[in-house]
Amino acid sequence: MNLQTHIRIALFYFFLVAFLGCLLRLFVLVDISATYRFLVHTHSHIALLGWVYVALTSLLYKLYLENKKVAKQYKSIFWFTQITIIGMLVSFPFHGYAAFSIVFSTLFLVSSYFFAWLFLKKTPLETKELFSYKLAKSSIFFMLFSSIGPWALGAIMTSLGSTSIWYKLAIYFYLHFQYNGWFIIGLLGVLFFFLEKFGFFVPIKLQKQWLWLILISVLLTYFLSTLWLKPSSVVYFLAALGAILQTLLFFKIFFWLLPFWNLFSKQLIPGVSIMLVWVGVLLALKIDMQLLSAIPYFTMLAYHTLDFVIGYLHLVFLGVVTISIFAFLKQMGLLVLPKTLFYFYLLAFLSTETLLFYKGSAIWLDLPLSENYYFYLIIASLLFPIAIFVLILYQWKKTKTL
Repeated sequence: MNLQTHIRIALFYFFLVAFLGCLLRLFVLVDISATYRFLVHTHSHIALLGWVYVALTSLLYKLYLENKKVAKQYKSIFWFTQITIIGMLVSFPFHGYAAFSIVFSTLFLVSSYFFAWLFLKKTPLETKELFSYKLAKSSIFFMLFSSIGPWALGAIMTSLGSTSIWYKLAIYFYLHFQYNGWFIIGLLGVLFFFLEKFGFFVPIKLQKQWLWLILISVLLTYFLSTLWLKPSSVVYFLAALGAILQTLLFFKIFFWLLPFWNLFSKQLIPGVSIMLVWVGVLLALKIDMQLLSAIPYFTMLAYHTLDFVIGYLHLVFLGVVTISIFAFLKQMGLLVLPKTLFYFYLLAFLSTETLLFYKGSAIWLDLPLSENYYFYLIIASLLFPIAIFVLILYQWKKTKTL
C-alpha cells in the first residue's frame, strides 16, 4: 500500500482548506455569491477531518500497524473515510448543517471508530509496552471521547435549537478534545516513538506520572471553554488547575528531553530538528495563552475578540499540529519538504498570525489599524495555498523520479 498517495490526498485537502480560508477573507472586500457560514463549516471540517485526520492516521498506521497483516482492512477504512470527507466537501458549502452533510459527518464518525478498533486491536503486543504507544492510545481515546459533542448536537438542535448555550458547549467540547487530546497527544506519541527508536526511553515511574497529568489536564482544561458563561468559582478553579497541570507537564517533558536533545537531533533527517524546535516554541506560547485565559478578565477579552480566537486556533492548527505533521512525515520519508519551502510556509503562518493578533490588540487597546489591513491579510493568506501547491508538486516530482 502506497502511503505516499494517502499523504498527497491529505495535502490536497490542506490546499482546499487554505483556498477556502482565502475565500472567507475576501468576503470583507468582495461581494461573493456564497453563504459565509456554510463555507466556514466546510473550511473547519475539511481542516480537521481531511488534512489532520488523514495525515495523523497515516502516521499511526505506518508506525504501529504496517508490519501486521491489516493492510486490506486499513485500506477499506481509509477509502470509506474519503467518501465521507468528499461528501462533506460537496454538501457543506451549499446547505451547511443539513440532511446530506449530517449523514456524511455521522458516517465519518463511524469510520473513525473502525480505525480506533483496528489500531487498538491489531497493534503488536510487544509494541503496546512502549510509552509512545500508550500516548497514541490515549489520543485515540480522546478522539472517541470528543465524538460525544457531535452526537449531542443532534439532540440539542432538535430540542433547544442552535442558539442554545448547549449548542456552543457541544462544539467546544468536540474541538477541545480534538485539538488538545487527539491531535497533540497523538503527535506527542509519534515524537516519543522516534525517541524510543533512537534509544531514549522514559522510566516507568515517569510514564505513569505523565499519563495521569495528561488525562487530568486535558479533561480539566475543557472548563476553559466554559468560562465565558461566568460560572461558579469551582469551575474557574478547575479550569485554572487544568491549565497549571498542563504547564507543569510541558516543563517536565522539556527538562527530561533537554539533556538528550543534541544527540537526538543529530539522528534526525536534516531540517526536522529545527521544525520540532519551532513546534516547541509555539506549544509553549499556546500553553501561556491557556494560562492567561483562566483569568476572568482575559476570558471575556478572548470571548469578545474574534481575532484572538481565530489567531489561537490557527496557532494550534497551522503551527503546532501542522508543523509537527510536516516534521514527522519528512522523517519517515513520506514527505519531500525542502528547507526553503518550509520557511515560505512559516512566513505565511507568522505574517497571518501577526496580523490577526495585531487587529485583536488594536480593538483591545484602541491602537491604529491601517485602512489596508484586510488587503494585507488576504495577501499574507494567499501564501498558504501557494506553499501547499508547491509542496504537492514536490511529492509528484518525487514519485516520477522513483
